[in-house]
Amino acid sequence: MFRKLLLSTLAVLSLGSAPALAAGEGGHVHDYAFSFEGPFGTYDRAQLQRGLQVYNEVCSACHGLNMVAFRSLAAETGPAIEADTLRAFAAEHEVEDGEGGYRSAELTDFFPGSSLENAPDLSLMAKARAGFHGPYGLGINQLIHGMGGPEYIASFLTGFTGEETEMAGALFYENEAFGGNVSMPPVLVEDLVEYSDGTPATEEQMAQDVAAFLMWAAEPHLPQRKMWGFIGVLFLAMLASLLYLTNKRLWAPIKNQAKQG
Repeated sequence: MFRKLLLSTLAVLSLGSAPALAAGEGGHVHDYAFSFEGPFGTYDRAQLQRGLQVYNEVCSACHGLNMVAFRSLAAETGPAIEADTLRAFAAEHEVEDGEGGYRSAELTDFFPGSSLENAPDLSLMAKARAGFHGPYGLGINQLIHGMGGPEYIASFLTGFTGEETEMAGALFYENEAFGGNVSMPPVLVEDLVEYSDGTPATEEQMAQDVAAFLMWAAEPHLPQRKMWGFIGVLFLAMLASLLYLTNKRLWAPIKNQAKQG
């Protein structure tokens, strides 16, 4: 296990060798069926916990989550990590102490930032990467398929073709979701992590799990927003019905007079 994690970390660290080539166009993004999609979708707690594990053991080697507080992992609509476990988890990370040194993180601290300058922070990546686009300004496909950020992340992690290109002494890797070559090498291999719930750690499973976790990191209050949005729609529907009935009642005498005249 440790050997696999070490190899993965070394692979990810090679991100710092060179920037990605020009962004490709027409990349293929697979439309995964996530539990939080749709007007009544909610996060799968077990999937979020698995995604947190993938992020912590693989992605955090280079990428940060500096907009996510450790205490938020205890949210019932999120990973719902127990308090004692969460304190121990936070203590495994180091954060700046404000005096030029480092200390063990506490629940009130945020995840460390990216360790490489060209490795983006992943806090909002699921919203920054929109995989499905409708007509400009309308977003019809986003309404049908969802934002597409999680789908893009999962497709990117599984989209490496195995083709490599050397340029200026650096290796670039072809990725179907990106639609071109990137400096980030493939980082997921089967059984790279060992899930505590017994779920097989296939490449696609790990990609979907970490994508779901990053969606929660970007939209932790998504279920609540959907609930209040649904309540708002019901309220507007009731209000529209009352206004319609009131309008008919007010104009009924006038219409009757017009018919009698």
